[in-house]
Amino acid sequence: MTRALTRLTTVEARLFLREPMAVFFAIVLPVGLLLGLGATIPGFRDADPSLGGQRFVDAPFTAMMVLLSIVTLGLSVLPGTLVIYRERGVLRRLSTTPVRPGALLAAQLLINVVVSVVATTLTLALGHLILGVPLPGSPWAFVAIFVLGTLTMLTIGLLLAAVTPNSRVAQGVGSALMFPLLFLAGMWLPRPLMPEILRRISDFTPTGAFGQGLMDALGGHVPQPLHLAVLAGWALAAGLAAARLFRWE
Repeated sequence: MTRALTRLTTVEARLFLREPMAVFFAIVLPVGLLLGLGATIPGFRDADPSLGGQRFVDAPFTAMMVLLSIVTLGLSVLPGTLVIYRERGVLRRLSTTPVRPGALLAAQLLINVVVSVVATTLTLALGHLILGVPLPGSPWAFVAIFVLGTLTMLTIGLLLAAVTPNSRVAQGVGSALMFPLLFLAGMWLPRPLMPEILRRISDFTPTGAFGQGLMDALGGHVPQPLHLAVLAGWALAAGLAAARLFRWE
C-alpha cells in the first residue's frame, strides 16, 4: 500500500506541475506580489506606528502572502481537482483496484501540503533576501500555526469538494468564499486598522485566526490561544463533515 501510495503521489505531483494556473496562483503570484509591491510602493517599507512600528511589508504583508497561497490551495485547487476526478469516474474506477480511493485523497492532501511548504519557504526566503523582511521571530510558533492553519484550510477544501455537485460549482463557491475570507484576514484592511466589531468577527473566522497567528509568529510572539482554538475547531468541524458527506462517485 505504501509503494502504491508513493507511485500515486508521484503521478499526481506531475499532473499538478502540468497545470500552470495552479502553480501560478499557489506559488508564483504570492511571491511576486510580495517582491513586486514591496519593492515598488515606498509606504510598504516605512515604519508604521499603527502597526507597532513595523513596516507593512514585514509581518502583516508577508503573512497575507503566505495565507493567500494556502487559501488558494484549500478553496480552489484541492476541491476543484477532487470534484473533477469524481465527475470523470476516476474515484469509482479506483475502487475496483488494489489502490483504494482514499489513497488518491491522501496523495492530494500530501501534494497540497508540500506545495504550501514550498510557497511559504520561497516567500520567507526571498522576502528576507530582497526586502529585508525578518525571518520568523518565533520559528516553532510559526511552524505550529502554519501546520494547524494549513490543515484547517485543506479540511475546508475537502468539505467543499464533498458538498459541491460539479467542478463549475466548486470553483464558483470557492471563489465566492475566498474574497470575503481574505478580507476578514486583513488582506486589504490590516486587522489593527479594523473597527473593533469587525476585528472580533475576524477572530472567529479560519482566515482571520490563521492570518493573525502568522503575523504574531513572524513578529516573534506566540499565537493567541483563541486563534489556535478557532483553527482547531474549524478543522475538526470541517473534517467530520467532509468525512460524513464525501461521495466517491
